[in-house]
Amino acid sequence: MDWIKNFDLFLFDFDGLLVNTEMMHYRAYKEMMEARGVHFNWDFKRYCKSAHYGATLFRERITEQYPELLSQVESWDTLYAEKQAAMLKLLEEGKVELMPGVKALLEKLKAAEKKRAVVTHSPNKFIVSLRSQHPVLDEIENWITREQYNEPKPNPECYRLAIQKLKENGDKVIGFEDTPRGLTALMGTEAKPVLVCDVDYPEIPEFKAKGALHFTHFDKVSIS
Repeated sequence: MDWIKNFDLFLFDFDGLLVNTEMMHYRAYKEMMEARGVHFNWDFKRYCKSAHYGATLFRERITEQYPELLSQVESWDTLYAEKQAAMLKLLEEGKVELMPGVKALLEKLKAAEKKRAVVTHSPNKFIVSLRSQHPVLDEIENWITREQYNEPKPNPECYRLAIQKLKENGDKVIGFEDTPRGLTALMGTEAKPVLVCDVDYPEIPEFKAKGALHFTHFDKVSIS
């Protein structure tokens, strides 16, 4: 991990990048739908390739295939609140694992006294639960959660906020994401963009052509 000496400020997404919560989001949607008598037959990869492009696209695809969901409620907001409640319950019931290579990287960054921040769409109540399960996450000094900015990713507002707060003159900034939506937000800033995921998103070649790097896991990261 000698490459970390080349940067001063490290920005991280959270879900699916540092902690393996994406499967729990998938399970939470499945539980919400099945509680309403709707069988959710998508596999996890199909879920990722819809959910990771934005909430609007995911909602449209779900309600198009399962129109009976919206017929039961006044709006999608009701369904989403039920999904969030299912997600929080899953988080409280079982320990969520860190993604491969995360613990070693965070410990290395702390030892090197590098500035680091999480920039996430997740609400603070989810973050509190997960930080209590993994003390190594508390080695990240700064947390920007959904309550602190207006426009969700792929809008770069959240990352620009982090850079504005934390960057000092001369700092080199690097950021890590695991989805096309998140990487698009990151690429709207000065940070060196790195995609860390094992999902074969079709945009990866285009992202790389624009200067982004791609690795399947953190323990595979190597930056010259």
